[in-house]
Amino acid sequence: MNKAMEHSRSNAVSSGIMARRVRKVIRYTFTYILLLLLALLMTGPFLWLLSVSLMPGRNVFSNPPAIWPTFIDFGNYVQVWSYMNFPKYIMNTLIITVLGVVFNIVLSCMTAYPLALFRFKGRDMVFALLITTMIIPSSTAMIVHYLTIQWLNLGNSYLGVVLPAAVSVFNIFLMRQTFQGIPSEIRDSGKMDGASELRIWWQLVLPLVKPGIAVIMLLEVMAFWNNFLWPIVVLDDPEKYPLASALTYLNGQFSYNFGWIAAGTIISVIPIILVFLFTQRYYMEGLAGAVKG
Repeated sequence: MNKAMEHSRSNAVSSGIMARRVRKVIRYTFTYILLLLLALLMTGPFLWLLSVSLMPGRNVFSNPPAIWPTFIDFGNYVQVWSYMNFPKYIMNTLIITVLGVVFNIVLSCMTAYPLALFRFKGRDMVFALLITTMIIPSSTAMIVHYLTIQWLNLGNSYLGVVLPAAVSVFNIFLMRQTFQGIPSEIRDSGKMDGASELRIWWQLVLPLVKPGIAVIMLLEVMAFWNNFLWPIVVLDDPEKYPLASALTYLNGQFSYNFGWIAAGTIISVIPIILVFLFTQRYYMEGLAGAVKG
């Protein structure tokens, strides 16, 4: 009798464990399918653009529309590379991007450091005023930026492209939260050794906030690399255009050849993808540190 009861109890336990495993498998399967569909939805336009760039002379807007290439052909890449001076436009983009990233990192870190660690009257009010400016759309300030750049005689120059976006309130907020996570003992030890505030900031504090700096670098690289409207407004010489602005001319002159446009766009986004792949670990660490701070 006891053996029968133990056997039935063990069977009940086994069936319960099996039922939990089945529910767990179903739950994970449903979650992975949902995430896969979401990933396809987010990457769908890019994958379609990549597919179109590999179609040799096909009309992608035909009926029915062409979605997948019948065979892989890099002719669009070769033709658009030979037509456009990609090395020149890539160099222009690199200059603008490097200047913009350096300005943003230096100015954001120098502004956020006293807002996070110094105690002075009106500090919270200054930070609140900075945060308030985030509600102003950037497009509304374009006329003011243009007039300011012309007044400074920086029209048709790389500095004229970079200066209006040389510092971001979001970057200041991000670095302030990151600086607040630094132990106060580090700054106190530098003061005991007789170091100046600038030396403490440069040698002791900045090495500890590299993930936050990596987040700024990644965000600003994407912003400056993909910026196309403001350079068109400021630059009078098309030879100084960055890559995104130069592609608009390709779109205007060869709108019927969408394969060229797709190939040029893929070429322009490859550096952004590479930068993200190499900095994604620091990006996640920086965001986690900012949220924790």
